[in-house]
Amino acid sequence: MTSMKKKALDYHRNPKPGKLSVESMKPCATQAELSLAYSPGVAEPVREIAKNPKTAYDYTNKGNLVAVVSNGTAILGLGNLGPLASKPVMEGKGVLFKRFAGIDVYDIEINAKTVKDVVSVVEAISPTFGGINLEDIAAPECFEIEAQLKKKLDIPVFHDDQHGTAVIICAGLINALHIQGKKLADVKIVCLGAGAAGLSSMNLLVAMGAKKSNITLVDSKGVVSKARTDLNRYKKPWARATQAKTLEEVMRGADVFIGVSGANLVSPEMVKSMAEKPVVFALANPDPEITPDKAHKVRKDLIMATGRSDYPNQVNNVLGFPFIFRGALDARAKTITQEMLIAASKALAELAREKVPASVLKAYNLKKLEFGPEYILPKPFDPRLIDRIPSAIIRAVKRGK
Repeated sequence: MTSMKKKALDYHRNPKPGKLSVESMKPCATQAELSLAYSPGVAEPVREIAKNPKTAYDYTNKGNLVAVVSNGTAILGLGNLGPLASKPVMEGKGVLFKRFAGIDVYDIEINAKTVKDVVSVVEAISPTFGGINLEDIAAPECFEIEAQLKKKLDIPVFHDDQHGTAVIICAGLINALHIQGKKLADVKIVCLGAGAAGLSSMNLLVAMGAKKSNITLVDSKGVVSKARTDLNRYKKPWARATQAKTLEEVMRGADVFIGVSGANLVSPEMVKSMAEKPVVFALANPDPEITPDKAHKVRKDLIMATGRSDYPNQVNNVLGFPFIFRGALDARAKTITQEMLIAASKALAELAREKVPASVLKAYNLKKLEFGPEYILPKPFDPRLIDRIPSAIIRAVKRGK
């Protein structure tokens, strides 16, 4: 057993199995307190909520409680291993919600594979929660599940693999292009990966100013083009009229590469063929499409990001979902809109350009950190995130009313 494997297993097993626990917020040490916590005192808030459902936010934890829901069909980088195997990941998501935004989580792993069954289960449990975070559900089913739930529920529904990833990618790309002296509206973008993260990221980039005609999508079968007859309804809008069939062909002259696919799918030669001052986001985990050392070896003018913490410019969803939900819950938002996602992305980009607090340098054992090619996104332990991102979300909610 490797050292890392042993450490990970010991961490999850000891001193008690798992990563989450439920603790009482209110005292319950006397008979009087017990009578308030349960019978007969509990009847009073029950009656109030029955008369006015909105008071559930006053008398229960609904307003600070999120369900992290998965059916285990697309567990991060591991594939379809089922709902039970997804539980460590969902517990981990709960830890991040609590650590970074003070939000309580119940992880809900469901034995449901069809769109209908997942929607039915989540709709049935929704009264308990102030928000629903969908996680590790395979595409294309995840798109329909989220769409149906957003129509049915009056609380925020958020598929982090889609929108959380998109928010961070867009924030990082805004800053990388700024450093490279390029504009989002002008750049040629290649996206390798046409699942939840890829499609959502491209949609958000277009909403923020990228031109759809400048974006080429590539999936496991090659370039998403009008010549193909195997495209689902989510990929068809991205089909281009092009003779190009391979990633290698479309990488030539591209300004931006975004990879949300698999390990080692991009060669140094492909990076070398890109336009001057390129941007490469190789985000496959745990192994990127191309490693920074290989990419920088052929392009000294490159700005690069990965999904890993041991390289500069980590694209990490923890920069987004805890704070997006914090803002949405505090604003009592009924949905998470595209305007809210854009607000979060812009706020992240702006924060990275500011002077880095001493506490962040200490947390990462750094002497210096400033906006530039190796720092285009804030660090997850930046204490300013909990103020900036939720505030941006709340302002977006108010503008939308």
